[in-house]
Amino acid sequence: MTILPSVHEGHEATFVERGGRRVVAEYGRPARTHRAVRNVVGVIEHAYDVVVVTGDDRVEYVDNAVSNQVPSEEERGVYALLLNPQGRIRTEMYVYNAGERLLVVLPPGKGPEIASEWQEKTFIQDVDIEDATEEFAVFGVHGAKATEKIASVCNVQTPDEQLTFVRGSMGDAGVTVVRTDGLTGEEGYEVICRAEDARDVFDTLENRGLNAAPFGYQTWESLTLEAGTPLFETELEDEVPNNLGLRNAVDFEKGCFVGQEVVSRVENRGQATKRLVGLTTDAVPEAGATVFAGDETAGEVTRACESPMLDTPAALALLDRDVAASIGEANLTVRIDGEESPAEGQHLPFVDGSDQSARLPSY
Repeated sequence: MTILPSVHEGHEATFVERGGRRVVAEYGRPARTHRAVRNVVGVIEHAYDVVVVTGDDRVEYVDNAVSNQVPSEEERGVYALLLNPQGRIRTEMYVYNAGERLLVVLPPGKGPEIASEWQEKTFIQDVDIEDATEEFAVFGVHGAKATEKIASVCNVQTPDEQLTFVRGSMGDAGVTVVRTDGLTGEEGYEVICRAEDARDVFDTLENRGLNAAPFGYQTWESLTLEAGTPLFETELEDEVPNNLGLRNAVDFEKGCFVGQEVVSRVENRGQATKRLVGLTTDAVPEAGATVFAGDETAGEVTRACESPMLDTPAALALLDRDVAASIGEANLTVRIDGEESPAEGQHLPFVDGSDQSARLPSY
């Protein structure tokens, strides 16, 4: 459930479910809102789960479980994955070192599962894990003028480096301001506050200082698609990270973690079988639509939308590596409504903004 249902309902929001949680789909006029974020700034309530890890062994414990190096330095974070033994992605997460505790930010619905699993495996280590999702609200502030927006309402200097954060206040509410990894292709921040302060913080982000357009997950998905950002629900889950070029999520030099042997072998031998690419099409294909190179099946669409900035349908697709390597030359079609429709391969991102997504595929 969103922290602020009555506030969003007052904005005439429509809702969808993500990971069993009710979140804002849109407030109306999504294309207009999309352009407002690209040109100025917008604010979204993110439906994250939050797990808190405390104890003397907290950094070592989480570091041994995940694919990236957990920072030992305070006020820093990292993007990481939890893999299965076959090297496939179980979940993504951001891990922030907040001093005496780690904040583990997860996709909606993953908090109870991960907290329970980790707590059962602590053995003799000094560590405690708690699903603290209901204690926090997380708001995303994204757009070409996101830095200006945050500076206009927060009493601390905005962090310059991605996945670093500062602690300050907005009005009477204490907040943590994180510089995001640019998933929309624009400057971005996440503002974390106590759940009881959420209403005031959202009002501040929307209406005080530089105004920010509220937006929902429909706009979030179109913004991240244009930026070439793979998302957990549509591109990452149960996929091998090498196929997505997610080098920002895996430290191939760190100690052992579940799935490391697989992803390291794929990386060292150049055995990734797929690549994530962009397509423009004549109509919007459904997720899972088959992509053909000539008469041969080449892969499938992961998600698509009518791109407000391109003024044409755009899609992300996972294609066979050899086809993707010649994306500008391949004769591609995609199956839409039972028929093959022409598709043109595009290098990502589709749109250049004020920042670049750290998840932009790197092959």
